[in-house]
Amino acid sequence: MTPSVTVIDYGASNMLNVVHALEHCGADVLIADQPEAVTDAGRLILPGVGAFADGMAGLKAKNLIEPLVSFCRKGNPFLGICLGMQMMFDSSEEFGNHVGLGLIPGKVTRIPSQGANGEPHKIPHIGWNELLCSEKDDEWKDSLFLTLKPGTPMYFVHSFMGVPKNKKNLLAYCDYSGLSVCAAVQSDNMTGCQFHPEKSGESGLKIIRGFLSI
Repeated sequence: MTPSVTVIDYGASNMLNVVHALEHCGADVLIADQPEAVTDAGRLILPGVGAFADGMAGLKAKNLIEPLVSFCRKGNPFLGICLGMQMMFDSSEEFGNHVGLGLIPGKVTRIPSQGANGEPHKIPHIGWNELLCSEKDDEWKDSLFLTLKPGTPMYFVHSFMGVPKNKKNLLAYCDYSGLSVCAAVQSDNMTGCQFHPEKSGESGLKIIRGFLSI
């Protein structure tokens, strides 16, 4: 049976790359920009690039916030990618203070301009970086990262990072000049990836296939 998945189109996303990756993995993809399409979805992906406030404004303009949150609260499979992951948090400090979807307790803050040694480093954090388990090697057992090993590289492009209020929601992090930067979050049926699985080669496709198998 062909897995089906709905991708939200709200005008601020890397939607086509995500759709191509999903189709490559054998999925039947529906593009949703209307509330009823989100409500009726079986699996839902919120992709995104750009500023937090613009992303939330795009969702609000299309009346997608309430059906999206309701979808997640029902326990359906949900995946947020890059900006889509950041919008899962309560709020963001990007260019002011902005309210998010409130799916993951915590906030989004700017990545420090200096590494742990006090030396300046490049912002945005861009390129390949390794995924690390937040506490123990078997922590990915009940997650979309089940088939991955600690140290698997993924592709990142971001200047802001999520800071989960509860450590249990931190699925993975990466080391950036000695700083721990949130790479992925999880809460029950919801997963968020700061990196781009659709741009991360076969390892990223493993995450997408895992999502389609739920």
